[in-house]
Amino acid sequence: MSNKFVGAHVSASGGVFNAVANAAAIGAKAFALFTKNQRQWSGKELDGETIDKFKNALQASGILPKHILPHDSYLINLGHPESDAREKSMDAFLDEVQRCSLLGLEKLNFHPGSHLKKISEDECLAKISEAMNVTLEKTKGVSLVIENTAGQGSNLGWRFEHLAQIIDKVEDKSRVGVCIDTCHMFSAGYDIRTREAYDKSWSEFDKIIGFKYLMGMHINDSKAKFGSHVDRHHSLGKGEIGLDMFRFIMNDERMNDIPLILETIDETIWKDEIALLYSFEFLQNSI
Repeated sequence: MSNKFVGAHVSASGGVFNAVANAAAIGAKAFALFTKNQRQWSGKELDGETIDKFKNALQASGILPKHILPHDSYLINLGHPESDAREKSMDAFLDEVQRCSLLGLEKLNFHPGSHLKKISEDECLAKISEAMNVTLEKTKGVSLVIENTAGQGSNLGWRFEHLAQIIDKVEDKSRVGVCIDTCHMFSAGYDIRTREAYDKSWSEFDKIIGFKYLMGMHINDSKAKFGSHVDRHHSLGKGEIGLDMFRFIMNDERMNDIPLILETIDETIWKDEIALLYSFEFLQNSI
C-alpha cells in the first residue's frame, strides 16, 4: 500500500467540481486547482449548487481534502511595498481562503511576495507575515502554505531562511506550512540531483524550517540550469534535474501523506508521469 499521494494541477474550467473528474482521469490520488480564474482579481461567487457538486464529486473519487492543494491567484503580492496594492492583495487573499473553506478544503498554497526593489527583504518578509496573521484571524480551518520560489526578479521565498523568517512572525503556527517546488528549489541553488546532494539540501531544510511544516510538494523538472534563479518547469527526466531525485522522493517517508503535485509542462503525459512516479516506490535499493 502506497503512502504517497501523487497528482497534478488540473483544470477547473467550467466549475471547480470538474477538477475532481480531471484528477480521476489521470489516476491521481491528489490534485491542485485554482478555485477561481488565477489571472483576475475577483471571481464568481461559489454558490450552494457548485459547492455541493464539488463535495459530492470529491467523496465519490475517494480523494481526501488533505491531499488537495489549491493555489491562489498569481496577481496577489502580500509583500507589496505600496499600501493600496497590498490592501488589494490582502482582500483577494482573504477571499481565496474563504473559498477554500466553503469547499471544505484544508490548505491554500501561495507565493510569498515580491519587494519590487522598493523596500528591503526584511521589510517585505515582515509584511507577508503580517498579512498572514490578519488572514488567519479572520478565518478558520484553512492552513496557509507558503511556496518556495526560484528567486526570479524580486521574488522572495527562494532561500529557506526567507520561509523560516515568515513563519517565525506568524502567530498561529498550527495553520502555517510550506510547499517545496523541486524546480524552484534546484533553480534557487539547492542541489538535489545526487543522493548526497539531496540528503544535504533536505537536511538544511529540516534545520532551517523543519519537516513538521512540509504540507505539500510540486514535483517538477527544470528547464533552467542549477542556481539560475529562472523558473521554467519541465517534464520529469527531461530537464536539468534528471530522474534520480524523483526516485528519492518516492522512497522518502518524510514525503508521506502530503499532496505531491505535478506542474510539468505537458499535461497529455501527466497520467504516464504519475504512473512513473509510483513505479519508483520501493526501488531505493536499486538506485
